[in-house]
Amino acid sequence: MYIVHVFAHVQPGQVEAFRQATLVNAQASCSSETGVARFDVLQQQDDPTRFVLVEVYLAPEDAARHKDTAHYQTWRDAVAPMMAEPRSSIKYTNVFPDDKGWRQVPFAIREVAPKRRPTRVRVSQPSRS
Repeated sequence: MYIVHVFAHVQPGQVEAFRQATLVNAQASCSSETGVARFDVLQQQDDPTRFVLVEVYLAPEDAARHKDTAHYQTWRDAVAPMMAEPRSSIKYTNVFPDDKGWRQVPFAIREVAPKRRPTRVRVSQPSRS
C-alpha cells in the first residue's frame, strides 16, 4: 500500500467551502478510481481550520493517476485560494494491517428513507354466539 497524509490549513472563513469541495473529491476518488483503497477526510477537533486527508492507494502509480483525474484537478484549483498556508504531505508504507487487511470500501450515495414505526392493525375476532 502507498499511503499519503495530506495536511491542510484552511483560512477561517473557508472551512465549510473546503469541506464540501474535499468531500466531492474524496467521494469521486472512492467511487471511480480502482487504485484507491481508502480516502478519509479528518478535521482537527481543537482547530477546525486544520484537516488531514488520509489517502490509501494500492500502489504509488495509483496516487499519480489520482492527480490526473478531473475531480482532483477541480478540487486542487478550487481549494488553492482557501489555504492559510501551502498544503504538505507525508508518504507512508503500511506495517499493520498488511496489504490484505486493507479493504476497498465501495462508496455509494443513497438517500435513506426515514424509519417509520410499523402500523399496528387490530383484527377483530369473530363473535362466538
